[in-house]
Amino acid sequence: MAIVKMRKLNLVGLSYDKDAVLNALHKTNATEITLHAYTDNTVALESDTEGMKSYLAAVENALGALCSAVETAEKANGEKKPEVLKDGFDVAYSDFIAAKESKANVDATVEKINVLTDEKNKCTAELARVRKQIKDAEIYADLKTPFAAFADTQNTRARLGIIPAQNSDGLEKSLAEIELCSMETLQENGDYALVFVVAHKSVVSEMDGALSTFGFTVCPHKGNKTGEKVMQDLQAEERSVLVALEENERGMYALKDEIRPMKIYCDYCAFTMEKEETSDKLRATEKTFLLQAYVPVDAEECVKEQLVGLENPVYFEFSDPTDEETPPTLMRNNAIVANFEGITNTYSAPHYREFDPNAVMAFFYSLFMGFIIGDAGYGLIMLLGGGILWWKGLKRPTGTSRLAGAFAVGGIFAIFWGLLFNSLFGFAPFAKAVMPDPQKGRCTLVGIQVPSVLLICMELGVFQLCAGYVCKAVQEWRRGNFFDGICDGVLWAIFSIGVGMAIVGLVAEMNLPKLALIGGLTAGISLALAVVLAGRHEKSFGKLTKSFGSLYGIINYASDILSYARLYGLMLSGAVIAQIIATYSGGFIVSGNVLLIVLGVVLLLIGNAFNLIMNLLGAYIHDARLQYVEFYGRFFEGEGELFTPLGASCKYIYLLPAQNQ
Repeated sequence: MAIVKMRKLNLVGLSYDKDAVLNALHKTNATEITLHAYTDNTVALESDTEGMKSYLAAVENALGALCSAVETAEKANGEKKPEVLKDGFDVAYSDFIAAKESKANVDATVEKINVLTDEKNKCTAELARVRKQIKDAEIYADLKTPFAAFADTQNTRARLGIIPAQNSDGLEKSLAEIELCSMETLQENGDYALVFVVAHKSVVSEMDGALSTFGFTVCPHKGNKTGEKVMQDLQAEERSVLVALEENERGMYALKDEIRPMKIYCDYCAFTMEKEETSDKLRATEKTFLLQAYVPVDAEECVKEQLVGLENPVYFEFSDPTDEETPPTLMRNNAIVANFEGITNTYSAPHYREFDPNAVMAFFYSLFMGFIIGDAGYGLIMLLGGGILWWKGLKRPTGTSRLAGAFAVGGIFAIFWGLLFNSLFGFAPFAKAVMPDPQKGRCTLVGIQVPSVLLICMELGVFQLCAGYVCKAVQEWRRGNFFDGICDGVLWAIFSIGVGMAIVGLVAEMNLPKLALIGGLTAGISLALAVVLAGRHEKSFGKLTKSFGSLYGIINYASDILSYARLYGLMLSGAVIAQIIATYSGGFIVSGNVLLIVLGVVLLLIGNAFNLIMNLLGAYIHDARLQYVEFYGRFFEGEGELFTPLGASCKYIYLLPAQNQ
């Protein structure tokens, strides 16, 4: 459980061997290329990936269109998401490198997909147009008379069209006032009325004015076709377009087997682009290139083996990073502690030259999460649910599976605290609880009545702050600063122990006045020494100001302890809700009424599910806040950069380690 030691690789190779060298380093999955320092008689290389980005985007767009079409087809058939659409499938390293040879096939597939996509877009637009025409033609569908019959004569003018149905009566009245003008309503469909208006040519302007006023739309159909025939033709056209769309979908679905090769090829192209982008980090002469990288110490031999096995020789050497250099951070923890690395990384990755805090943080994070949940039933759900998700992702951990693992460990502590607080889904399984009642338990601290559980939270806070100062001491000792570890770590840890003892001793119910005295003396003496020694590195007046600042820091220390009161607030709210749910659901279940029994079961399930989710959300956020601010604030430096090997990120596939093949 530590941060892995890094070795620095310096390499010089022939320019035309650059790609082979990068492939060899990628094969190890243990090399992060870093920016090469300025070297005399060399120039910086430049990368040009714009064309590659455009090409990859085009392939991925085609892949997305194909996947969407296949998924739609499978859903239409009532099938589950097919395996071919799922990412993260295994790919051997040799198959990954061989993807380069599939360019012609992929390009041909992309062309087919693009053609089919264009055809689909045209058909979709055509279908929308036809369906709009069908909707517009519905009101004319019952006309048995050809549209040509509704034509002008030598002395009359005819108008066939539609108006809003609510305007029909108004138009009829308006036209009735015009001499030699007649209107007939041929059809109504609720929204519109189909009308035929005829007027003498001498009053055509009055007729058209009235029609315009009431929203008349002239019939778009002409010729010898009837309304019935127009509708039949449009429906036939719709069927033709639908047939074309079905053929298009079948054509796209027929390319289903190309999805996996395309995904492999896309990830290979992304790797090729990443190799090109590394050129920005290299230096070059007329015929050679210079590369600098970091390699975990336990992977050094593997990297050597790959470089020695190249067809053309390269010069390389390994060395330890200098104090001025900051290698990337690679943490190596057991399967349990690794689940908590993401929580630390969300705040900041540890610095390469500090110790890995995740093991200590994992204990406190789980302890506090369990305390906040505070129910054995909830803890059991967390343990089983989180444990199953974690176990499923054990071989290939993801952010979700690791977070589930952290919740599972928190569930163990929730069971522990739940048994102490005598809570199982809000019910009390035992006659008496070991811990005080969160709502009613009180104790007297220097004459003031305070909740007993709140005092326990403060003691937990003192315990974690003490651990933080111990971590500070260990960090200084690892760097050879023995006296600094004593002054900045051990003395403050002893001070925290004294504070914790004094708090317990000052509780009247404990009746331990000597413990309060011993704790007070311990805290006072250690604080005095810490304050006096705080300015040991300063000169003259700086010693005084530094010591004063250290003394003033006691206010912050007290504030930090009070921050742990949030544990009590979160735990209390969840406990009260759980008890309310248990009281009401239990009463309903034992009532004997069938409906109330069902209601009680539903309330028990839904209420506890909601309460657990809300508690988990609060615990996740506020627990992390305590680790980041209160605990890590004692010693953690952070600002590290996580180790990212060349080609380590794959979007679609899981690349099997080359060493296992």
